[in-house]
Amino acid sequence: MTCIIIGAKNLERVYFNGVIKTYALKNISLNINGGEFVAIMGPSGSGKSTLLHQLGLLDIPTKGEILIDDEDVVNLSDDERTRFRLEKLGYVFQSYNLIPELTTLENVYITPMAQGIPTEKYKEMAKDILNKVGLGDRMNHYPSELSGGQQQRVSIARALVNKPKILYADEPTANLDSDSSKETIKLFRQLNKEIGQTIVMVTHELDEGKKADRIVWVKDGVLDTDKM
Repeated sequence: MTCIIIGAKNLERVYFNGVIKTYALKNISLNINGGEFVAIMGPSGSGKSTLLHQLGLLDIPTKGEILIDDEDVVNLSDDERTRFRLEKLGYVFQSYNLIPELTTLENVYITPMAQGIPTEKYKEMAKDILNKVGLGDRMNHYPSELSGGQQQRVSIARALVNKPKILYADEPTANLDSDSSKETIKLFRQLNKEIGQTIVMVTHELDEGKKADRIVWVKDGVLDTDKM
């Protein structure tokens, strides 16, 4: 039986500039099931990244409800929000955000290390996920010694090392060449199928969106139901 892991209801995100009010999102409601791979798509400026930021607790909606894993996340305190993100969510962005002075292995285990997990355990966790993303032979390499595609795989491994409930990816292939982009999306599909990883990905590439289980279309800050 499928289980809803993300439930959003009547989401709005409004930005104010003096007396001018701009709706980035307006009255969006959607559900995402556990184990589902969902692509969020739409024209530039449509609100797709804004929507991902609300669903991923990177921003707070002006109005509306969000339940993640049956928890009301809109009303969490700042500390509770930070802890929830650390324990249950993972993020991959356009930029890899790797620390150049650290090796691949160190870049990945820095998150569980910060949680106070014992050394032997967090190194084991990092090695395991690096093997899963195909970088078992690059653990002692520095970011400057890796290709763009490999660096993005390190960032994916870092996002997954804590075994998050949901992986959020915002234009993860934007800085990659076409071959690396295909490999990244292939890896997402593999992780989704093999370990049941829930993935919510923003992309502007239709070929990438079609690799997901479902596309959520956004236009002018609302769901584009004509395409869904």
